[in-house]
Amino acid sequence: MQTPDRMSQSVNAAFDAAFVPVDQHRDPAAGRGALPPRRPEPGPIAVLPQVSALFTEAVRAGGAEVADLGPDTRGLIWLSEQRADELASILDAHPGIGWVQLPWAGVDVFAEVLARYADGSGPVFTSAKGAYSEPVAEHAVALSQAVLREFAPKARAARWQPRRTGRSLYGLRVVIVGAGGIAAEIIRLLQPYRVHITVVRRTDAPMAGVQRTVTAEALLGVLPEADVLMLAAASTESSRHLIGAAELAALPTGAALVNIARGALVDHDALADALARQHLAGAGLDVTTPEPLDDGHRLWSEPRCLITSHSADTPEMTAPLLAGRITENVRGFLGDGRFVGLVDPAAGY
Repeated sequence: MQTPDRMSQSVNAAFDAAFVPVDQHRDPAAGRGALPPRRPEPGPIAVLPQVSALFTEAVRAGGAEVADLGPDTRGLIWLSEQRADELASILDAHPGIGWVQLPWAGVDVFAEVLARYADGSGPVFTSAKGAYSEPVAEHAVALSQAVLREFAPKARAARWQPRRTGRSLYGLRVVIVGAGGIAAEIIRLLQPYRVHITVVRRTDAPMAGVQRTVTAEALLGVLPEADVLMLAAASTESSRHLIGAAELAALPTGAALVNIARGALVDHDALADALARQHLAGAGLDVTTPEPLDDGHRLWSEPRCLITSHSADTPEMTAPLLAGRITENVRGFLGDGRFVGLVDPAAGY
């Protein structure tokens, strides 16, 4: 099992060894920069907490100077998905830093840091949101099919099954919670399956490729129609245990649950209960809270729960995408002021 600080350790070591697959994935958000509320002052950029050849070269490719942290530092590439306290201390000690690039799409681990700047003060924050959409969406669709086709219980049985079982994804009703880059890519990948898609999001504004959009307040009303429930939403205080006992009970018998967002969105004890009652066909979880789940948690031994250990976006997949995001945002930092993946500190994502 990898240590929690995967980005600063695994990625740096792996990609400085130069076995990156080139151009395997694209960043759907690339070229869609937006202006932040205020323009940060351009200047030297520090790469922390570990120096990485891949990401320092990404900064230089954008035209910026890479320099040690100091009073002249104006930008910060933060490569750790942890160490939020250290990041907070650096920002306190270097108020001249006007832009911080965070490594993952989800920024919940930095919630306390972001909350300090909810009033609009402090640096502009950007994340990798949208950058990893292709590999994560691919994993979501794969988990959906694996659950529907009963891969987990069949593989665990270690014997020939007495009868043929499983469901096809074609023509089913899919509910997706979230409307960001990953959700948009899931929708694109699902088009050949002729599914009926409902998206649950902050507004009911329509989305391409979707038959219906509803607000979060309508979630319980659409769950009884979900053959597959996919979670692709941000993790915030308000979305913690968004899917609990009541929501799981609202799903029709035989539904599949897939979570490739954040583990905190699901009440895992309630999920274990629902699976034990055989109310659901199964669950495909790439994320849990905590990660990994505690030894002995019921979901480890639940035959219809497939846990893939946060591998929807491996370092081999994410590093070149993050490098591209860094280069694009460095160009915006030095040039027209537009950034991709802007984070709203007040909203927490």
